[in-house]
Amino acid sequence: TRLPMRIVDIRETAVPLKSSLRNAVFDFSEMTTSVVAVITDVIRDGKPVAGFAFNSTGRYACGAQMRDRFIPRILKAKPESLVTDAGDNFDPEKILACMMQREKPGGHTERSVAVGTIEVAVWDAVAKIAGKPLHRVLAEKYNGGKVPDKVPCYVGGGWYQPGKGIRELQDEIRSRLDQGYTTMKIKVGGATVPEDVERVEAALKIVASSTNLAVDANAGFDRERALAYAKALAPYKLRWFEEPTDPLAYALLAEVAAIYDAPIGTGENLFSTQDVQNLIRFGGLRADRDIIQTDVPQSYGIAQFSRTLDMLKKNGWARESVFPHGGNQMTLAIVGGFGLGGCEAYPGVFGIFAGFADDAKVENGYLKLPDRPGIGFEAQNALYAVMREVSG
Repeated sequence: TRLPMRIVDIRETAVPLKSSLRNAVFDFSEMTTSVVAVITDVIRDGKPVAGFAFNSTGRYACGAQMRDRFIPRILKAKPESLVTDAGDNFDPEKILACMMQREKPGGHTERSVAVGTIEVAVWDAVAKIAGKPLHRVLAEKYNGGKVPDKVPCYVGGGWYQPGKGIRELQDEIRSRLDQGYTTMKIKVGGATVPEDVERVEAALKIVASSTNLAVDANAGFDRERALAYAKALAPYKLRWFEEPTDPLAYALLAEVAAIYDAPIGTGENLFSTQDVQNLIRFGGLRADRDIIQTDVPQSYGIAQFSRTLDMLKKNGWARESVFPHGGNQMTLAIVGGFGLGGCEAYPGVFGIFAGFADDAKVENGYLKLPDRPGIGFEAQNALYAVMREVSG
């Protein structure tokens, strides 16, 4: 009798992002991320299959929770309890349930990033074992087998940096349009309202339409600032106004939505299906225009994200209204696999942790999906070198 496939080790290390950028709230000088390798006993091309992931950007490394609770639970579990009923691959749903043993309901932020990062690495291994790109595996399981060959991709930028004025902002936008992007997102809130309005107007002179420009306040506004920006930006009818408030400040978010008719984007700082459900119920959001931005590796991972999408559908939200936070290969695969609204990109921002395959090219605002097994980190030489080192 053939023994069930096994996860033989899970390794994690913290890596600094090494970024000097600043948004409306904080700088990234101390920011780290956890890189995870899930090592299996399945052999492909003469080597054990290893799945990789990292915990996106904007949350610090979370190795302590992984090492203390989640990795030991997986490694102690009976191998047959972690595989599909057919025994032909690992089952991320079962592995998620294994990690969540003896975890108290609620309290998502403390553990959701650690759990989700490991879970996404498992999906990378699953797709490699299946010999398919992850977006294809996800499309077959969660999207009726609809497999696109490209996805919409917008670029996040417009950061505050020393010596960066209006001209430099416009030059940045021009350079991104030259790279094939059509939609740009810039930061607001790190200056005064008049200064940021000037930046928005300068950006609009470069992009073709107001629907090609979004702004991001990084949830940094109190009530006075949130309402002042909403009133000042409303006439421009931008693609979206991202995170005007803490997403849990439902009453304030509803106030903003009442005076800001154009789309609002929010949700990247929420970590559970329940949080997103409360957001759309009590935050005044509108399913016909607003944008949900859950960061999947930070929110328990892909299997749980599928439940969030089911919940959104029941409440009248289309998948095209979901633009996950995180400009990386993981998000690209998730957007393509689930058929979501689009993917973010951070060219030149977070070092090796931002971007896609080394030869990836954006054409007319679309990015072609990679055709290699798994997430496709192997096509990112600098990042994959770090991942190989973690896996040993």
